[in-house]
Amino acid sequence: MAGFKTHVTTSSVLGIAYGGVAFYQHVPLPTCLLATGLCGVSGMLPDLDSDSGRPLRESVTFAAAVVPMLLVGRMERMEWPMESIVLAGAIIYLSIRWGLAWVLKKFSVHRGMFHSIPAMLIFGLITFLLVESPDMMIRYYKAGAVMAGYLSHLVLDEIWSIDFRHFRLKSSFGTALKLWGDSTWANISTYAKLAVLTYVAINDPMWMYNLHHNPHSEALQEIAGSEPENIAR
Repeated sequence: MAGFKTHVTTSSVLGIAYGGVAFYQHVPLPTCLLATGLCGVSGMLPDLDSDSGRPLRESVTFAAAVVPMLLVGRMERMEWPMESIVLAGAIIYLSIRWGLAWVLKKFSVHRGMFHSIPAMLIFGLITFLLVESPDMMIRYYKAGAVMAGYLSHLVLDEIWSIDFRHFRLKSSFGTALKLWGDSTWANISTYAKLAVLTYVAINDPMWMYNLHHNPHSEALQEIAGSEPENIAR
């Protein structure tokens, strides 16, 4: 299979192209740079179940630092006080840095369902939910960056599973770009997560809209801003 450096280099080059094309289409530069970084780092994600530990360590560390920052916009739109935002960020960092790392080491199997199309979609949906923005296209764009980097890893693993010298397929062929694996429980768990995240992602824009356009909230604001004599009437 392709090595760590090969995966990261490929996804990083793809990320540069992904961000460059969007910038040419007049997408804001900070958005393009973030998408470039997300694509580059996502080239490590399928190897979160790796026995070597390096992809897991690098990916979890990056996620622990970036996820809280991506959630700041959502927390601000929900009108959280700054103290709560800082506290939530710290909790999320510790949960990912230590809790998630332990769970992945304990329960994941290399070349399991992390190397699959459903897993790629799951990470794309997670990104969509993290990067709250009033512009839906920006959310799609950033989610696409993660899926592009993830997919590059799967494709490279399949290419490395072909022995071009002897014109034969290695035993690892078909274990990356797959829709289901050998474990029934892993398949059920993966597709259940995909179904839940799909439902949440479909409804998230509506929920966020209702949060900021609640008719009862607007009525109370109008009353609070009215003159006393108007309220009396």
